[in-house]
Amino acid sequence: MTRPTSRDVARAAGVSQATVSLVLGDKWTGRVSPRTADLVRSAAAELGYRPNLAARGLRLGTTRTALLVVPALTNEFFARVYTGAARVAAAHDFGVVLYPNPSPGGIGPARDPFASARTALDGVIASSMAVDALETIKGADLPLVMLDSDPAAGGAAAYVNLAIADGIRRTTRHLVGLGHRHVLHLAADVDTWTFHVRALAVAEALAETPGTRLARTRAALTVDAARAATEAALTRHSAASDRPTAIVCDDDILAAGACKAARRLGLRVPDDLSVTGFDDLALATAVEPELTTVALPAEQVGEHGMNALLAVLDGRSWDAPELPVDLVVRGSTAAPPRTA
Repeated sequence: MTRPTSRDVARAAGVSQATVSLVLGDKWTGRVSPRTADLVRSAAAELGYRPNLAARGLRLGTTRTALLVVPALTNEFFARVYTGAARVAAAHDFGVVLYPNPSPGGIGPARDPFASARTALDGVIASSMAVDALETIKGADLPLVMLDSDPAAGGAAAYVNLAIADGIRRTTRHLVGLGHRHVLHLAADVDTWTFHVRALAVAEALAETPGTRLARTRAALTVDAARAATEAALTRHSAASDRPTAIVCDDDILAAGACKAARRLGLRVPDDLSVTGFDDLALATAVEPELTTVALPAEQVGEHGMNALLAVLDGRSWDAPELPVDLVVRGSTAAPPRTA
């Protein structure tokens, strides 16, 4: 079956091809009557006509394609970011190509996935990494939108961020409110802005209450690494009274490792040790007890990122407040043991 063309639509609607282009390109207002626009849309629907976006891209010098660069595909958060970005993109006849940064840790310089990204893309959206990691891809002329990244670093056309610090502060205050005074921060061993913000927020929130103590240990973003780091941190103290009674983890994967370490050491969560996560991944409700964690609107991050890129491509400015996050209290936190 031959694919219908814009000429077929024009003939069926009794208008010119130029009118079809105006209507289906959503540029008809003030140039074509509403009745004619309805005729064109009806004819296109009846014929099953869809614009050839590749051909239009060649004419306009655009591809209507965005590249979404993420540190890894193994983290559910980034999958949800992609879902949100792709939803907005589809509504604007855009496509989104998902590209995991192949550099060590997913945060180093990203290689250009094409012969030249600047000839294959209209813009780049990058999540949870530094702007300079995108130099090879974006060059000097490809619009860049950064997600969950340092807005003070510059180099990007727009930024979309979450209220990360607020989430960590609320988590820490929750533990202090339960009576915890000795807290261990299980930090991600990843050198990015988003994790630096978490470390600072834990320290600031604890400093609000006199008599609190903060210890910190780092681990790679795996359950086994988190388990090993937590075991080492908790066994440094010979007396139970000197041991931290709560652990603030930079994400749910680290929290799962911390819970595993507690079990290996004969500690009960939350009776002997409270544990909190961050992200509210599916993992948070798969462990027992379920994790107290911070829920992030990942799909909204993707939606805002794509909307920001569309605004930049359209010559409009983008300035939006941080997306709010929610503390979700579950069974992994409770008052500290009396021996503490």
